[in-house]
This record gives sequence, structure tokens and C-alpha cells, in this order.
Amino acid sequence: MEERVILVDENDNQLGVMPKMEAHEKAVLHRAFSVFIFNDKGQLMLQQRAACKYHSPLLWTNTCCSHQREGESNIEAGRRRLQEEMGFTTELKEVFSFIYKAPFDNGLTEHELDHVLIGSFNGNPNLNADEVEDYKWMTLQEVKADMDKNPSIYTAWFKIIFDKSFDKLTHA
Repeated sequence: MEERVILVDENDNQLGVMPKMEAHEKAVLHRAFSVFIFNDKGQLMLQQRAACKYHSPLLWTNTCCSHQREGESNIEAGRRRLQEEMGFTTELKEVFSFIYKAPFDNGLTEHELDHVLIGSFNGNPNLNADEVEDYKWMTLQEVKADMDKNPSIYTAWFKIIFDKSFDKLTHA
């Protein structure tokens, strides 16, 4: 069964559902989430997207991200996807949301109302090879410096979150 996304207006009111690929082909605004996991040293767990992903393969990004399912809260969706991609769960809290639009070279466009969730974890993930190529821990300052130097190795949404909301992540 094809995954469906929740279509929303700018105020996050649900308007309907649509197959995920169709929403990305038509650049329709839909609900999404991005999870940021920090350890006790204040480092962020980054993931490198799997080579087989249909967009942004092998790029570095936040710990995990995806789309909520109908009837699923932002926190429930974040915990589900964290388990599916990274092989662990932890408590999450929502810190902010924002809207972005990012076209990709393959003709698809992400147009999302993205809910940013944070949590903490100190162990090693159990990576799902269908989703994740690799992971690493970096401080936010290290990420920002590397992103300035090597912007092409990071996902569009991750760069947008850093550009618009770096202060919200550092004070979360």
C-alpha cells in the first residue's frame, strides 16, 4: 500500500490526504516532522540517508524525518520513525514548526509544514540499511561550520532548519 501524506493549510489544518509521491510531484503542502536527537555531551546524531532513497541519497541530515499518518500525533509519528530508521525510541518534545519548499533535481518538490521534535539518547543506533547509510555525532557548532564549508553534502530541509532556527535548537 502506497504511503499517504496529510495535506494541510498554513495553519496545519488538515485538508485531506494524498499519495506521498503525488504530493511531491505536485508540490502540495503537507505535514511532516524532523527529529533531532542529542546526547549528554550536547552532540546531535546525524544520519546519512541510504543510497537507495528516491531523493537526497547519501546526504547528511537530522536524526530522522518523515510524514505523520492519519490519526497519529507528531510525537507518535516521530517515535515510530525513529524506531524504524534508527532502531531505538526515546521521549520527544515538539519545539517549533515551519513551512519550507525545496525542489529537487529529479523533478520532485518537498513542500512541508515541518514539526521539529527533539529528544536525548546516549547509545548506539541499530540502523535500518534500507533507510540509513551511516550516522555520526557532532555539536551544532561543528555542523554549522561544516555546512558552511560543504553545503552540498546536507539535505535541503536540514540546511533550512539551521538557517532559520539555529537559535531555537541551541536553546531547546
